[in-house]
Amino acid sequence: MIVPRLRIVEVRKSFGATQALRQVSLSVGPGEVHALIGENGAGKSTLMKILSAAHLQDSGDIQLDGNFYAPRTPQAARSAGVAMIYQELSLVPHLSVEENILLGSEPRQWGWIDRKERRRRAVSALEQLHQSHLPLDAPVHQLPIARQQMVEIARALIGSPRVLIMDEPTSSLSKEDTKVLFKVILRLRDRGVSIIYISHFLEECLELATHYTVLRDGESVGTGRMKREALPEITRLMVGRELNEIYPHTPHAIGAPLLEVTQLKGVKKPLNVSFKLRSGEILGIAGIVGAGRTETLRALFGLDPQIGGDVKLRGICCNRLPPRAWLQRRVGYLSENRKEEGLMLHRNIGDNLFLSNYRPCISGGFIKQRRQESLAARWISLLGIKARHPSQNLHELSGGNQQKVALGRLLHHDAEILLLDEPTRGIDVGSKSQIYKTMGELAAKGKSVVFISSYLPELLGVCDTIGVMCRGTLSALRPASEWTEQDIVAAAIGQNEN
Repeated sequence: MIVPRLRIVEVRKSFGATQALRQVSLSVGPGEVHALIGENGAGKSTLMKILSAAHLQDSGDIQLDGNFYAPRTPQAARSAGVAMIYQELSLVPHLSVEENILLGSEPRQWGWIDRKERRRRAVSALEQLHQSHLPLDAPVHQLPIARQQMVEIARALIGSPRVLIMDEPTSSLSKEDTKVLFKVILRLRDRGVSIIYISHFLEECLELATHYTVLRDGESVGTGRMKREALPEITRLMVGRELNEIYPHTPHAIGAPLLEVTQLKGVKKPLNVSFKLRSGEILGIAGIVGAGRTETLRALFGLDPQIGGDVKLRGICCNRLPPRAWLQRRVGYLSENRKEEGLMLHRNIGDNLFLSNYRPCISGGFIKQRRQESLAARWISLLGIKARHPSQNLHELSGGNQQKVALGRLLHHDAEILLLDEPTRGIDVGSKSQIYKTMGELAAKGKSVVFISSYLPELLGVCDTIGVMCRGTLSALRPASEWTEQDIVAAAIGQNEN
């Protein structure tokens, strides 16, 4: 009988009165890719933090290769052979790429860091990911989010882990980088490394994993072999109900142009972006990482310099306005980097929801806490945010629920135009469907949405119109019905004229 590489039996974990894990069990064999699936707040991240020793379980048994496993620190977990790649990057921004990769595992000689050996190991880790072009001496904060993610993955490969936990590792990666990562995962599997793969993209789980376990409300509710025939059952187990329509359609009429952008140019990108956004329209922007999609929204919203072109809102010139002025004009922006730009993680849910508009909470010049909590509770209910209380600190929520709070802030602000950069990144399938529905309802009210996404099925399923960014330039817009995934990919890599 083969001893499981990792065996988890009836693990429980509570935070105060909240039971994050009620009773979780799973088993992973040597050289197995095991998909861990569940909605945001189901307990996946808590379980993985227990495995990586960021948290200690209240009860239950964990075994690694048949031996009792209970590390007291993350460093002890890594030394035991369990490495974790978090969805929210855990890099030190001001340190170099090389320093981040070996952070906490620096080779030493005579008590000093062996810099030559450190560089060799960093290069080796990046070569496994086909990322040897990354500048080893550059501060990691200078890299795009997708490249930072590759540094995080390279860091996990140091020390030859026996169990590698990947929490949404492709959420910031391009299609090409994702292919490279998949090859690395399969090579690691063939070397006997056990991989727990967490993803909301069931297609990825189907491609990589041989087995799956589904968590719901802190319990393991199903396990089995990963195969296409199991996908409907997996989805039902995740959400506790049938999910027949992933892309719900809310009828909405498209009106006159509301926002007109002509030859917008930024410092490096965008180079040339022109489009008209009409009232009641959901406009999707596709493109590979680095094409200039994020830079376009940042230049438009005043976060980065606009050095050329014209922007008109309702026919009035709005060039080079700061973000505050755009907010006053009921234009809201949702950053792809919610951790550093979109949210205040150490403030409570209510503060984050009302950050740009406290007026409904103020009386006599003071913020009324009860009124704020009452209003926050309404948004928590409307958006399905899983939280104990409106005064709960945001960093205690799962990444997906944090994203819902960020979107809720724009809804509370009553933005007429919503600039959304990867709003469903790290969101489970049920919550994605809820966000798509919200976008449709906004369009039905005459509001407009610019929707950046790297996931082509959702662009095709949700948007009225789609344009594709390639090397800083936006293609001519076309109705979503006139695009196919193949057409979008061809346009993104510059293989067609439009």
